Amino acid sequence: MTMAGSVLAPNPAPAAAPTPAPGKSRLGRALSDRRTRFGLLNATPVVVYLLILFVYPIFSTLMLSLKGEGGGFTFHWYTDAFQGANLEILLTTLRISAETSLLALVIGFVLASAISRLKPLWAGLAMLVVVVPHFISALVRTYGWIILLGDNGVVNNVLTDIHFPGAPFQLLYNEIGVVIGTTAVMLPYTVLLLYAVMKGIDRRLLAAAAGMGAGRITIFRRVYLPLVAPGLVNAGILSFILCLGYYLTPALMGGEKQTMVASLIDEQVMKQNQWNGASALGIILLLLTFAGLLLLKLLQSAGEALRNRGTAS
Repeated sequence: MTMAGSVLAPNPAPAAAPTPAPGKSRLGRALSDRRTRFGLLNATPVVVYLLILFVYPIFSTLMLSLKGEGGGFTFHWYTDAFQGANLEILLTTLRISAETSLLALVIGFVLASAISRLKPLWAGLAMLVVVVPHFISALVRTYGWIILLGDNGVVNNVLTDIHFPGAPFQLLYNEIGVVIGTTAVMLPYTVLLLYAVMKGIDRRLLAAAAGMGAGRITIFRRVYLPLVAPGLVNAGILSFILCLGYYLTPALMGGEKQTMVASLIDEQVMKQNQWNGASALGIILLLLTFAGLLLLKLLQSAGEALRNRGTAS
């Protein structure tokens, strides 16, 4: 065939897409695919694991919290959780969790910022110092803080020797001791999250802002802080959520006025044999955790929208 003939010859019509068999649903067509069946087979153990170890206990706890003493359906345990001493304990838990997350953010920001400026070898050693205490038993760490912060502990002895005004201080069995102990527990999470964000920041942006005449405060406020903001939000909400259900350190380093929800649950189960009320408190903590995760998602979405708007403009 000549070139002209090949050019003028009509192109063959494209093959028609196969039409699905009549009466076959979309689910049936998906299950007929070999890859889909193989994926479902691989996912089955994970789904069964989640149903048995997560969904079923949560559902059982929810049903127990809605069960009255006579066996009927009731919201009594939830209304009781938001009244009197239980409400005070819940508010104390929220306050201590907020104070812990804020203090962990401040200290973690300073540490992560300093470590991110070090050379890789020294940064690795510094991160090792921050993370290794997290692998020590929480009970051992808590007793270590009790020794340090006691009336005759190292901290008060040093402050007394240098004639610090007001020394010695009451640093244990109050809210100060609880916040110090819980902050020490949450600090590794905060430093790790902030360090990962700070290490990914392009330092040329800061140099460019300085080259255009911006001062250090302006660079920090207009350039550095917006870049670190996602890490701050993630670290703060993570510390808050973890602190909500923390038990050991508040129980050992706090007093009666620093009782948290986890300690109240332990008392209702172990001393009062009140599983229904404890279940209601557990569900409330779970809902607060979901609320924190939802807030995190909303803040991330709002941040993405602001960045896209700034890029578009």
